Amino acid sequence: MTETTRTSPTPDELTEAIYRDGIVGCKQAFSTAWADRLREDVEAAFEEARSRPDGAVGRGPNRYYVEIHPEQMRGFVDLVDHPWVRQVCEGVLGPDYTIVELGFDVPFAGAVNQPWHRDFPAPEETRRDRRLTSLAINVTAVDTDEDMGPFEIAPGTQFDDGADFEHEMFPDKSTYGRFEERAVRKYPQRGDISARSALTIHRGTKNLSERSRPVLVLGVDAPGAGNAEHHDLAVTKAYWDTLPARVRAHLSCPVVDELTPITQKHTIEGLVMGEA
Repeated sequence: MTETTRTSPTPDELTEAIYRDGIVGCKQAFSTAWADRLREDVEAAFEEARSRPDGAVGRGPNRYYVEIHPEQMRGFVDLVDHPWVRQVCEGVLGPDYTIVELGFDVPFAGAVNQPWHRDFPAPEETRRDRRLTSLAINVTAVDTDEDMGPFEIAPGTQFDDGADFEHEMFPDKSTYGRFEERAVRKYPQRGDISARSALTIHRGTKNLSERSRPVLVLGVDAPGAGNAEHHDLAVTKAYWDTLPARVRAHLSCPVVDELTPITQKHTIEGLVMGEA
């Protein structure tokens, strides 16, 4: 992972890092107090989601994913309008990128290794033209330690064809050696953020601690990428009116009178059981 500060590197260098490694990061983009508020919002959203059918979906034993609406996160504007986030999104996806997803992944105590995977099949633009059409912005809500099941990624695998993967997402176990040789574990701390191609082969690892490791996910698309159809992002009219114009320019979601809790559409069946 190419780690950066708020004063470096240039937008071109950020884009180059994403295309080379599939992931790039920014240390101390936010204060620890900001990250602590994020954790409060995530925990409240998780409790709400678990109270209704299909509010939280399994991504492996003791591991869940929940989607939320922007106004459920007090720091939403801080995140999407952060200069580093804007630079990465514009550099990789172009100036007309769209925010399509907001959610969080939570591995609890007892979460097991996920199988190596990408989050969805590679689009034709990536296979044919080696052009990335989406990004996942990740924000940790806790300080990550080795025993907490850190995220593991195989840099440079975002351009693997994947046509022979199961569901075009899961490499055969006979090929795991290649990913394990490249594997890098990430230990982000509160206030750190990262951006990655969801096509870069990755997995969550065993959580051997008694602590959860919630991570926010902001999904962003280039024009025409089509990932919005898997999500139900919405904002109320009152909230929309408070947003800066340059944030609204990247939100094409419905503006509604009242929010409807999100039922997750993008279930990844291959993750439900964890690694065999």
